[in-house]
Amino acid sequence: MSQSNDKEMSQYNIARIQTEQELSDALAVRTAVFVQEQQVPISLEVDEKDTLMEQEKTGCSHYVLYNKTTPVAAARYYMYSEKTAKLQRIAVLKTYRGQGLGKAIIEQMEQHIQAKDIAHIILDAQVTAVGFYEQLGYTKQSEQTFLDAGIVHVRMEKYL
Repeated sequence: MSQSNDKEMSQYNIARIQTEQELSDALAVRTAVFVQEQQVPISLEVDEKDTLMEQEKTGCSHYVLYNKTTPVAAARYYMYSEKTAKLQRIAVLKTYRGQGLGKAIIEQMEQHIQAKDIAHIILDAQVTAVGFYEQLGYTKQSEQTFLDAGIVHVRMEKYL
């Protein structure tokens, strides 16, 4: 990041979720983006991985990005297989998009994944976000698209 971006990012903090409050903050961001904005049913958005107990059992790691004390972005990943992590539920509130926050939270997850000696990451990208993920080094596994929660997606991957 450039120096000006470092100053701009100083008001932000990414937390790897450890408390019920942080999890609630992340779910509030996801609800605003996926349920309210994109009309995904809440029953499809929130799943069994969205509890601290499941985080311990499944190794699902949740993240929330704060603007000072306001949650503005969220994401999670879990181990898809022994050698592959899967990023999911990457959301940035509409008024905060275009500021590098999605990139920051993804890079934080990638660092944690790489620290576990995992070199392969996959994600299912909404087709409207493919360009964003390509800028971060992700490539389409194929051109085949599929529907997830009524939204067209494509599988992408990255090797660290």
